[in-house]
Amino acid sequence: MSLATLLVPLAVALVGAFAIEAAASPQRPSLRAGDLAIRAAGYALIALFWFQFSWRPWLAAASCLLTLAILSVVDRLKRRVIGEPVVFSDLALLAQVPRHPQLYYTLPLSDPRMAGPLLFGLAAIVAWYVLEPTALPETAGASILAILALPAALTALAFSALTPWGQGGLRRLFPRPDLTRDVARFGLVATMMGYALRRLGENAAEPRPDATTSLEDAADDEVVVVVQLESFLDPARLGGPDLPAMARIRAEAAQYGRLAVPAHGAYTMRSEHAVLTGLDPDALGFGRYDPYLARKGEEPTSLARLARAAGFATVFVHPFHRDFFDRARVFGRLGFDRLVMEEDFSDAPRVGPYVGDVAVAERILAEVASGAGRTFLFSVTMENHGPWKPGRLAGIDAPLAQYLHHVANTGAAIERLIDGLAGRRATLCVFGDHAPSLPDLPPQASGPAATDYALFRFGRDGGTAPGRVDLTAAQLGCVLRAAVSPNRTGLGG
Repeated sequence: MSLATLLVPLAVALVGAFAIEAAASPQRPSLRAGDLAIRAAGYALIALFWFQFSWRPWLAAASCLLTLAILSVVDRLKRRVIGEPVVFSDLALLAQVPRHPQLYYTLPLSDPRMAGPLLFGLAAIVAWYVLEPTALPETAGASILAILALPAALTALAFSALTPWGQGGLRRLFPRPDLTRDVARFGLVATMMGYALRRLGENAAEPRPDATTSLEDAADDEVVVVVQLESFLDPARLGGPDLPAMARIRAEAAQYGRLAVPAHGAYTMRSEHAVLTGLDPDALGFGRYDPYLARKGEEPTSLARLARAAGFATVFVHPFHRDFFDRARVFGRLGFDRLVMEEDFSDAPRVGPYVGDVAVAERILAEVASGAGRTFLFSVTMENHGPWKPGRLAGIDAPLAQYLHHVANTGAAIERLIDGLAGRRATLCVFGDHAPSLPDLPPQASGPAATDYALFRFGRDGGTAPGRVDLTAAQLGCVLRAAVSPNRTGLGG
């Protein structure tokens, strides 16, 4: 078999992949020679990856083009909804798509509209495999050697990128996370590979949260409750009605304001991690895109671990699947002794597809009431989670109208928590993880839309008047550290 038999399909794959990505991307691709070389190397590695399974050059080229087409479609959708290109850590979410298809705006695999094209595609691959001649050497020994050598070479190439020499080269290409710029320069594939390798090669030095002045009367609470409210922000900012809860926040909270969060419309775990650890995304390097994937909950100074060391029982409440974002495993490592999850809400009322926020508030108060000693409780709600589409709520089809219906329940849940904890010496913090992914609130070039937060301190005489203090999610985590540990300081307001 001639060299042209291999090089012509590869050339078609490289040119076709560039054309697909250039046509689909909202950015103009860089045409600098060095950038094009890196981009082409990424495409070539994808073609070689598929080639090792079949040893059929045209099948590998077609697989490369199909991979780029799928990535480009997903990238375009993600940019429109979230305002961010596809990144390497998104591949880790693929396993969740068949389990929770509604959360990813797709159909179950059992749906004929999904199963039909997949089965047709599989049949086409099998037919192509049968019809195209193999590029393997004719002798059995040489074929076996080739079959073993190609994946070994690709593996060796990946490991070489983790050596000091390889990491030095990658640092020159990708000195810091700048996803939009790097995708425009090097393309989706090369950027995903480069970012993944940079993450794997990053220094394991433990980042530490910043700290300044402490909260008054910190670390002597009997109860600390932190509630991450799914897709919560003041609905008045979207033209909705004023929530009574927002009026109470401005009148009764020790501190409240806008919360700058790491993502728009999704990636709950980024805000969650920032609050639980006090770590700014910039401190996480290339692990910022999915801190649970990068760090797996190994956070020696997380809020839960600090609280447990200070004598608090630590409880996590979340009315959804244990496997989503691998939360059960991650939160155990973060320091939570007790997990209250979907199976504990089997009889709870649902509002739309998810357990209602008021039901979650009632469960939080029940957990606090049943505690024998000091309790630190962190909760993540679900009622305001997408997708926003017809059929979610009876008689309400417009996405914004659906959101306003749900967020009114969130306001009622906040008020229920305020009333339920007011008689204790307690701290209550509520905050939105990110803005809702609504057509009425598209992502902006300036960055993710801020959410809202509030911090209440109950059981104290007098105190300062409520004041607005805008924070980042990591700064809010620093504030809360002072509430659970007498030896930690926070960002006082």
